[in-house]
Amino acid sequence: MRATKKYLAPAILAAAALVMTGCAPETGSDTGDTVEPGATTSESVAAGEAVPVGMITSLTGPLAAYGEAYEAGFEAGLDYATDGTGAVDGRELDISWIDDQGNPDTAVTQAKDLIGQGYQIIAGTVSSGVAGPLAEQAAQNQILFISGPAAADTITGINDYTFRSGRQTYQDVATAGSFVEDLDGKKVVVFAQDNAFGQGNLAAVQAVLGGEGAEVQDVLVAEDATEFTPFAQQLADADPDLIFVAWAGASSGAMWTALEQQQVFDVAPVVTGLGDVSTYGAFGDASGSISFLTHYFDGATDTEAAMAMKEYLEAEEKVVDLFSPDGFVAAQMIVHAVREGGDTVDGMIEALEGWTFDSVKGEITVRAEDHAMIQDMFQVKLVDDGGTWTPELVETVEADSVAPPVSE
Repeated sequence: MRATKKYLAPAILAAAALVMTGCAPETGSDTGDTVEPGATTSESVAAGEAVPVGMITSLTGPLAAYGEAYEAGFEAGLDYATDGTGAVDGRELDISWIDDQGNPDTAVTQAKDLIGQGYQIIAGTVSSGVAGPLAEQAAQNQILFISGPAAADTITGINDYTFRSGRQTYQDVATAGSFVEDLDGKKVVVFAQDNAFGQGNLAAVQAVLGGEGAEVQDVLVAEDATEFTPFAQQLADADPDLIFVAWAGASSGAMWTALEQQQVFDVAPVVTGLGDVSTYGAFGDASGSISFLTHYFDGATDTEAAMAMKEYLEAEEKVVDLFSPDGFVAAQMIVHAVREGGDTVDGMIEALEGWTFDSVKGEITVRAEDHAMIQDMFQVKLVDDGGTWTPELVETVEADSVAPPVSE
């Protein structure tokens, strides 16, 4: 049987994380040193020997819910990809779950420890801030790294050793643009908080939808604002063809209420991302008026893998959530890499590059040139189901129509 271990970060690492959160990582220290691994990429694992896999992700901290969904999806995917054995051609996959607490320095320390023990495969990572440093470690130490739900576009094509199991920001924004038939010459207004999160979304819309010929404007709101009626009126007066909303935090409810009261939804499609299951009831009276893009929700597909994942999770008394497929796909990728890779990292990379396979969302291709995951996305609406807001599929957005350009 598969041996599954879970490690929460030791107390000494937790203390170090608190100290390091106020400091930028220094080159040549936590992100720059090459670890002398216990097994190099040229060494072969003896036939029948267990294959160690390090899963570094957020099990506690602000992104713990994402890590939990990813972990559950991974366990379901491993069961599916190995026909319930947890083994590949008779070899156990020795899975170690390690909590990075969403802290890059903690994650790098953990990765170095695993590499020193001879781990050649590391996966996980729900935070983009963690994924970047781990990708650097993968290249420096020539190990296979499969990032999880972390969405930063920069992860795609960052180096030959880094893959991802989920979508990326480009695919999110391109899906938002699919609510307008032809973006060329159309006006898109980004409504967001004037902070790093909002500015980042504005930049993404300018790059992706602006690149398709859209005129991109913005209405940015101070993070501490509490009255949103004037901003809602600005949106209506702008006469846009599409409104893209990027918002987070306690003011979300009041913001959506203002848009509803000022009849902004009558002006143009108002598009935002649908988050995890816990957020479905957070949009108030505006819930039925919002146009949602999403990476996944329960019921988005009825593939064999989707049904298997749902059955597995329900048996574990867990729910299908936004990032369940990311874990499921990661398990499929690891099983394929071990089965076809010839016990070397170079062989695993070759096995994954260009691989097309069926998964929860349907057919997925690992683009050989830069390891982008070419996959379908979804347009969704929320419907009132006996007093509970429930997602309903509007349209499947085909993979090729939202595929990011090849990274160079």
